[in-house]
Amino acid sequence: MSERASGRAAVLARQAGNAAGEAVLAAVVAAVVAAIGLEAFSVVHWPAFNSSNVTRALTTVGQVAALAMLVVAVVLLRLRTWGWVAKLLSWGGLSAFVTVTLGMPLAATKLYLFGMSVDQEFRTQYLTRLTDSAALRDMNYAELPPFYPAGWFWLGGRFASLTGMAGWEAFKPFAIIGLAVAATVALVLWSTLIRADWAVAVAAATTAVTLAYGAPEAYSAVLTLLLGPALVLAWGALYRPAESGEDMETTAGGWGAVVGTGLFLGLGATFYSLYFGVAVFAVCLMAVIAAGLAVRSQHTWRAIWPILVRLIGIGAIAGVLALAVWTPFLLKFLSGKASLGSGSAFHYLPETGSRLPLPMTEFDLLGVFCLAGTIWLVLRAGSSRRAQALGIGVVAIYLWCLLSMAATAAGTTLLSFRLESPLLALLSAAGVFAFAEGARAVYQALNEPSRFRIAAAAVALAGAIGFSQGIPTVLATEITTAYTDTDGNGDRADKRAPSAVSYYREIDAKLLEQTGRPRDGSVVLTADTSFLAIYPYFGFQALTSHYANPLADFAARTAEIQRWSTLKTPQELTDALEHCPWRAPDAFLFRRSGDGYTLRLSQDVYPNDPNVKRITVTLPKALFDDGHYRITDIGPFTLVVRA
Repeated sequence: MSERASGRAAVLARQAGNAAGEAVLAAVVAAVVAAIGLEAFSVVHWPAFNSSNVTRALTTVGQVAALAMLVVAVVLLRLRTWGWVAKLLSWGGLSAFVTVTLGMPLAATKLYLFGMSVDQEFRTQYLTRLTDSAALRDMNYAELPPFYPAGWFWLGGRFASLTGMAGWEAFKPFAIIGLAVAATVALVLWSTLIRADWAVAVAAATTAVTLAYGAPEAYSAVLTLLLGPALVLAWGALYRPAESGEDMETTAGGWGAVVGTGLFLGLGATFYSLYFGVAVFAVCLMAVIAAGLAVRSQHTWRAIWPILVRLIGIGAIAGVLALAVWTPFLLKFLSGKASLGSGSAFHYLPETGSRLPLPMTEFDLLGVFCLAGTIWLVLRAGSSRRAQALGIGVVAIYLWCLLSMAATAAGTTLLSFRLESPLLALLSAAGVFAFAEGARAVYQALNEPSRFRIAAAAVALAGAIGFSQGIPTVLATEITTAYTDTDGNGDRADKRAPSAVSYYREIDAKLLEQTGRPRDGSVVLTADTSFLAIYPYFGFQALTSHYANPLADFAARTAEIQRWSTLKTPQELTDALEHCPWRAPDAFLFRRSGDGYTLRLSQDVYPNDPNVKRITVTLPKALFDDGHYRITDIGPFTLVVRA
């Protein structure tokens, strides 16, 4: 290696080390701030958010205080004084903003946004599974590896184990702390790529938008927060016009960005498959564009090779990280001992997935901000690498949306309706650059009036406060559900009468007593799958096929349960269970109805919307009138345990 290349390698190592060190320190600060904030909220008896405006008012106060910390940090950064104080203020202010925006509205409940309803139920079940054991196991089915990426949930399980909390209870603090950490790490990344004061503004804007529109799905929101700087890194890795004609072996330039991009994609693969796929699509689109520009400028196809080598490097890093969670599933699938059933994870097309998201056409504060960002992306596409990177990301999302809509002709989708949050984050980042550069242009055009900067800052701060204090309104349904759902202790945070979930503790005690096995040693067939979200029993059937492991053969299991309902005698049922193609239930948790025990199962009815049809299966009580079964009535439930 030449002396020049060695020097660049040393600079690369030093820069990477400094950035990594700052990221770790920022993450620690964020985690401490969020943990202290959540603990402080928990020691006061607050009224429920859906029945009082007290927590809403205190949320606004906390947001203003956090934004004030960020303003002071920006001022110090612009004055180039007290650099480390500015960094600590920016990290603390951003993590405090996340904590108060989500933690204060949820202060009187132990549940996170959406409680344990619908999608949040299976997410809670996954966290409960990985709290019970660090082994990579399917959230529901016994003896199967996980299909959905386990990264976020595995970390959540370790957090729950460390703090001594049950999985369902750890969900809220882990989600909020995780978002606070991701926001500050994103700030550090932005600070390495752009001016430090602008980095604070961009990180704050994308964090606020992500909290409003992505926070219910906490693990994907982490990726949304990091997407903007990751795309800028990727573009820096793949498009390097200053290196035209340089030999790849004689330069270390761009390899720091290669590593950073690979790490982000690897994180995506371990956290959320959809966003991983979209990010890979965007990076590959960048590579194609970079290759075209390189060939045009160098007039040779050899210009493609450096780009291809870097793309392969990105893929290799991402692939190694992905294997950390995907290896068990791949080994099971490739062994031939299991085959993919009729998976339906992509069978969902709500109305929002049938049209392109165009937030810049909405006449509200966010819409105007996105419109400014869109204009900036177009105007600066030829001169700003930031605009090029963010613009390609936006184009990639729109292309994915179009591909998703086109895929409906083939009987599936690409779940484009879930891309609203990353699209808003990218456009909001562009909006900050548009405001900053636009304000500077106006300032110069007006002959630099002395109070213009203060006026521009006042407008920006007013907009930030206006949007921020509206976040609880955007999340009103999700917050209300956290108060109306019954938690794992059998309580409703709004102090109303709890649901049948309040009987789960007694059911769990009976199961442990009658089976004599630990919870993860039993398979339970029940339609009340929230029981499995609170206690780590394995389930015989999942809530819906869309979140079921494709190796489990959801449709065939449902057919088998329906067949059991047609049997006539206990012996026939016993024989059927003993010859079940899968591990048979050790216990049944039913609802009673006349002379039968009922289960409400589901069927995939895509392309209809809603895409799930509920069906009721009734097993005659006479099927269990035998010594092989122990029957216990608990509230509205009947627990049947096989002897």
